[in-house]
Amino acid sequence: MPPRSASRSSAAAPKIAPAAPPPRWLRFAVLALAALAMAGYFAIPVNNPDAWWHLATGRYIWLQHKLPVPDPFAWTTYLHGAAFPGEGMARDFNLTHEWLAQIVFYLAYAVGGFGGLVLLRCLLLVGFCGTAGLVVWRRTGGFYRSVGAALLAASIAVRFAQDRPFLITFLFLAVLMALVEYRRWLWAIPILFVVWANCHGGFFMGWVVLGAYCAEALFLRWRGKPVAGERTLYLVTGASILASGLNPNGFNAIAVLLSYRQSKMQMSLWEWHRPALFPLEAFGVVLFAAIATLAWANRRVRAVDLILFVVFAASAMTAVRNVILVALIGPIIVATYFPWKRALPAAAQYLVAALLLAASVAELATHTGFQFRADDYLYPAGAADFMLAHHIAGPILNTYEFGGYLIWRLWPEQKVFIDGRALSETVFNDYERMIYNADATGGPSGAELLDRYGIQTIVMEGFEYTSGDVYLLPVALSDPAGKEWKLVYRDAQAVIFMRNPPADAPPLNSLEGLVGLEMECQTHIQNNAAQSGCARSLADMFQKIGDRARARQWMAYYQEHAAP
Repeated sequence: MPPRSASRSSAAAPKIAPAAPPPRWLRFAVLALAALAMAGYFAIPVNNPDAWWHLATGRYIWLQHKLPVPDPFAWTTYLHGAAFPGEGMARDFNLTHEWLAQIVFYLAYAVGGFGGLVLLRCLLLVGFCGTAGLVVWRRTGGFYRSVGAALLAASIAVRFAQDRPFLITFLFLAVLMALVEYRRWLWAIPILFVVWANCHGGFFMGWVVLGAYCAEALFLRWRGKPVAGERTLYLVTGASILASGLNPNGFNAIAVLLSYRQSKMQMSLWEWHRPALFPLEAFGVVLFAAIATLAWANRRVRAVDLILFVVFAASAMTAVRNVILVALIGPIIVATYFPWKRALPAAAQYLVAALLLAASVAELATHTGFQFRADDYLYPAGAADFMLAHHIAGPILNTYEFGGYLIWRLWPEQKVFIDGRALSETVFNDYERMIYNADATGGPSGAELLDRYGIQTIVMEGFEYTSGDVYLLPVALSDPAGKEWKLVYRDAQAVIFMRNPPADAPPLNSLEGLVGLEMECQTHIQNNAAQSGCARSLADMFQKIGDRARARQWMAYYQEHAAP
């Protein structure tokens, strides 16, 4: 049999029609589902204690038509002189630098309650992540690269799902980068900086972004490849820096940031600690992925990307609060330079949409997302109600974490001792000695300080929940041998002790204070199993005071709930 010719064989082969491209609506669906999934991811309950004093400050400015200077909310703010150089400047800065954002947050709450506040948070964070994806789209034209970059940014940004003005810095930082990348509406950048500088002190990071793009333009000119609009970029940068000074504190933001490093109070806050790289979480994964990508594509990397990555990564490694910077530049670098050029098959594109939909459904079903409410178990609502109902006046001592909520609930009837605005180093040092019932070693005892400040009422929780440490003051005041302080209130959030209770607030058995601490710890672990250290502290405390049965009970409870 003669062999078949190639032409005959080819003619006999069946023709395979090219696969039909996915419908145009699929991309719109993926965008919408990605935004929905991220919004659900960010929509956790209001749980940051600073949110309350931001709301109270916004309410004050909106209703009083003036900035909160001098401080109207804490009675201790001006009792002592400066504990370190620049403390007075830092105090005024902390009182005023977020005034415009605080009004926005208050109005969101006034219109929509907690739902409005959470929705505002979601819009700001989804906008931040989406704008990072927009920069990738501008650079690569890759739709799924852009969506992937946004989702990668969200994996880090969820750590910042808090109702605080720094969200505006995150969004504006991303918007600024997008405006310069697109080289459009550059005239709007100085206006952006005016708004930014009155919303949050992080506006100076925008100078870094503009400086990096200017440095890249100079480098390319030196290489004989000048960029279009170079002169405009320089002019806009200069105008933006000048425009940043149009705020109540001028250009003091950097000086204040440096002064924080001299403050024990500021450095004790978790957000100023260095981030841990191991065990690996989203921040570490994105950081190392960006480093690997830069090494792989070293000769193709733009100067601006290298500059921003070095500055942002270095800043992130100095403080947890700066980790968000890697959420911006890291995904952009990975998505821009990652060596993947094949288009996603149609089936994979449908799968992406299905997975995004499944993520939103899971968030809703498991109550891990789409929570437009506050975490009530964290706040002393009952204690505030008690103080208002009994018209309790006179100097109070409250815990740092409760300060913002008590400002929101009690002002102007009552002022707080301390709160998250961190306004007085000396007050903070004395506060720590009081709540831990310090002896006279190394300074006045906690009891002496209670007398010096003339404290008449103590309202506080029992634990520092991040470490699990028990505050020793309520333990000491629960001793039946003590006669000066009377327990008048306790629930699963707080205890209240008074020197001279009003007639309509009869004292409780002082040992009920310890029962209150047990209720607090159990309630906290039931709502936040990751922070179970209070149970271990209760076991140690009961062991020390000789109640071995309760010590064994709480040690067993701790072992049952401790993270593996």
